[in-house]
Amino acid sequence: MSGIKPARRWQPAFYPFKKEKAARRLLARLELAVKGPLFGCRMCGNCLLQETAFICPMECPKGLRNGPCGSVTPEKRCYVDETRKCIWYCIYKRAARTGRSDTLLEVLPPIDWSRAGTETWGDVVRQVRNVGTGHFLSGIVSRQEKKRSEVWDSVFRTIRQPDWWQGDSEYHPPSYPEPVSELERKLRAGEFVVATEVTPPLSADPQKLSKDIGLVKPYVSAINFTDSASAIPRMSAISCCATATGLGAEPVFQIAARDTTRTGLQSAAIGAAQLGIRNILCVTGDNPSAGCPPRGNMNVLDIDSVQMLWILRRMRDEGIYLDGRKMKIPPKYFLGAATSPFASDPEFQAARDHKKVNAGAQFFQTNIVFEPERLDPWLEQLDKRGILGKVFILIGLVPLKSYRSAVYLHEKIPGVYLPERILKRMEAAGEGAQEEGVQIALEIIDSVKSGKGISGIHLMTLGWESVVERIVTESGLKK
Repeated sequence: MSGIKPARRWQPAFYPFKKEKAARRLLARLELAVKGPLFGCRMCGNCLLQETAFICPMECPKGLRNGPCGSVTPEKRCYVDETRKCIWYCIYKRAARTGRSDTLLEVLPPIDWSRAGTETWGDVVRQVRNVGTGHFLSGIVSRQEKKRSEVWDSVFRTIRQPDWWQGDSEYHPPSYPEPVSELERKLRAGEFVVATEVTPPLSADPQKLSKDIGLVKPYVSAINFTDSASAIPRMSAISCCATATGLGAEPVFQIAARDTTRTGLQSAAIGAAQLGIRNILCVTGDNPSAGCPPRGNMNVLDIDSVQMLWILRRMRDEGIYLDGRKMKIPPKYFLGAATSPFASDPEFQAARDHKKVNAGAQFFQTNIVFEPERLDPWLEQLDKRGILGKVFILIGLVPLKSYRSAVYLHEKIPGVYLPERILKRMEAAGEGAQEEGVQIALEIIDSVKSGKGISGIHLMTLGWESVVERIVTESGLKK
């Protein structure tokens, strides 16, 4: 294992989907012979090494091209394969060490699979010729840092940012003036909101779903419907959202990249708008390894959550599909993303979240928080980056039902960690574990509801919808 390639093992290279000319095949083999041992290159044909501190992001089993997921283990290992380091954590560390952290803010495109298995060196040579070989060579040896950067970007930015994407590292505020959803209206008005989840049913019977929505509706501002959480199939999130809309509730439509292609994402967004769904939460989604066998594809996702935000933001604000086609009536929605404040070092996590805000995230729902005191370093980093006032943050909470459920969350759910003191409290509570779980939730709410930059809470009930009334009432959040 080289210092340039910090992952554990080789991965097979991609092969082209069409026959290439002999010269390009030869160049591709030469490129693989060099970049394979050095960088673990998979020949994706969409090289991002210039932007990712010369560590290939395709070594991530999910193929995430815009930063890590929120499920890194405490040892900074990949939860899909814990024998591997988290490749994105390695990228962040090297970028910080070499002073290139700002380059990681650029929103990078998904793979153009028509280029998979083909070379990229030829593209570099052709772009150097377009810029002017002499101009390029004199620019990269210039003593002026600005000139070196401009010349470098004139070649490599053009290659990594095709016309159909044009990603950047800038913040893009929403183009519409008035709130498009009731959730957005309340957040803009400065209300401390309460959102919750209703677990989609395992069957096609709508009665339990309607009953659970009715239980929580009077006490919350929005109801989130997960998209096959833990890679276990349930009723589709869009169907649950449509049911909630029919019952007069405000739904949050969760879309997981795990089961979504770029085509399916755009189609679902248009369909959601037609159904009156105005809040969309983009998540990477749990890998199939978190679910039950037989496993689905555990390799590269078609798009990641940052790319989902970028595509949906442009559909809404610019009225264009990914391929550039214009639409007469663009959809309107309030865009959200998930975040895990404790998944990485606060500085690195804030960089990942900064990119999501730039891409289009208007609100965050955090992973489950059991240590509110640990939020401050992360919030401070967001504040330093000037994005704390550009995104609404809802803190994720779970009322624990038993010691067994607490241990399960701690040991089995990626990205969730319970401190020893919470586990001991739940164990000592015995038959009173449910009451202890409610008290812990109330204590956490009391800790976060006056925190700077925190706009509300997101109650994840894990099927215990009946507890929402009590928690909202006893916490003093019932309006």
